[in-house]
Parts: sequence; structure tokens; C-alpha cells
Amino acid sequence: MIKICNVSHTIGNQLILNDISLDIPQGGITALIGPNGAGKSTLLSFMARLQPLAKGSIRYGEQDLASTPSSELAKTLSILTQEHGIVSRITVRDLLMFGRYPYHQGRPSANDRAVVENALQEFHLDCFADRYLTELSGGQRQRAMIAMVFCQQTEYVLLDEPLNNLDMYHSRALMQLLRRLTDEHNRTTVVVLHDINQAAAYADFVVAMKNGKVEMTGKPEEVFTAANIKDLFGMEADVLDYGGKKLIVHHI
Repeated sequence: MIKICNVSHTIGNQLILNDISLDIPQGGITALIGPNGAGKSTLLSFMARLQPLAKGSIRYGEQDLASTPSSELAKTLSILTQEHGIVSRITVRDLLMFGRYPYHQGRPSANDRAVVENALQEFHLDCFADRYLTELSGGQRQRAMIAMVFCQQTEYVLLDEPLNNLDMYHSRALMQLLRRLTDEHNRTTVVVLHDINQAAAYADFVVAMKNGKVEMTGKPEEVFTAANIKDLFGMEADVLDYGGKKLIVHHI
């Protein structure tokens, strides 16, 4: 379980996160949803220790985030942010091997190479393996970055808007793959999603945020109601039952 206790954050006089306490279940996919400016990505950045906590605490099982050594944390937690900043001339295969660095420390083993080759196939990147990132489309680069994260083989995976730059086909394929990899390897995947229908279709648990607070949590069928959508986003929407999942019709 990920346990977040009394986390707050301000920028100047503006309160970005307001005393957030939250338990994220062990295993499965948890989706963070909410309108722009809700604090989703900021919370995820604290969960990834990309910036130090000024108030509150975060624990991954028995590990306290603030006191866990970075070398140990890298084997427990992997993260993909919106601004990953990797634009150098590195091949896709080398990028994925970089994800294995916490284990090989610059001396890749046969197992490291096997993990990378498997990820290339899983994410349908094998035909791009020896191409530079700068030679790929935005969607292809996004898939490569996510594949690198999964090469770390951590128990906890944090993904900030992983569907950016992906078309409908690749968005669905990626969510299906995240679902399968999360289940097969008993991982806990926390993902920020703007597409609430993807959250409804693939998440086990939903955390809905607004104005720096957690407004509601629960299973998709509990969170995705017409009243909740109106409260979160300020708009009318129809919520239908389709194929055993909730379908939010909001574009008409």
C-alpha cells in the first residue's frame, strides 16, 4: 500500500496541495483524475521524490520515501513524468538499457539484455530498436519512455499522462498492456489520466482531485456517476453501462 499522510504544498501564497491523506491499494491500477490544476501531477512528483516534501509523509509499504536511499528506491519505484527531458541521440535499445542501470551499474548482464529485448517486443518497439529517439515520432518516443520505466521492474510504477502523443489505437493498446503487465507482475501502477473513459475501463481504483484536494475515491463504478462528473468538471455528462464498464458521454 502507498500511504500518503498530510501532504501540503504551496507556491508563494497559492495552496497547490491541501493536507492530502490517502491510501492507495496494493496491486492493480490506480487512476488519478480531475480537472487541470487539480494537483494530480504535483502529487505524483512528491510521490516520486522529484521534489522534497515540506509537510507530510509518503510510505511505500514499510519504506519511508524521505529516508530510503536513492539506490534502494530505484529498485522499488519507477516514474515517467510529462517532461522527461531526454532528447539526446540515444537509441531505443540503449534507452531501455538505461532503465536497467540500478541493477547493472554500467555492466549489463545477460539478464539485463533479456529484459530489454523482451520490453522491445512487448511495447512493439523491436523494429525501432536501433533508431535514435530523435528519429521517432512523438508517440513512438512516448512508448519508448514507458518501456524504459517498465525495464526497471519495480514494484511501484508512477506514470504522468502516459497517453500524451498517442492516437486512439496506441492509447488503447498501451492501457491494455499496462493492465496485463500490472496483473502478471503483481505491480502497483499509479497513472494520471485526462481521458476519464480510459480510467473507467482499466483502473481498479480511482482518486478524483479538485483544487488541491482529494474529492472522492473508490472503484470506477462508484466514482463515475453523472453527479460526480458535474461536481469535478462542472459539466453535464451521461454515464452509461457498456460492456460491464462505465462509459462517460460528455462530448455532445
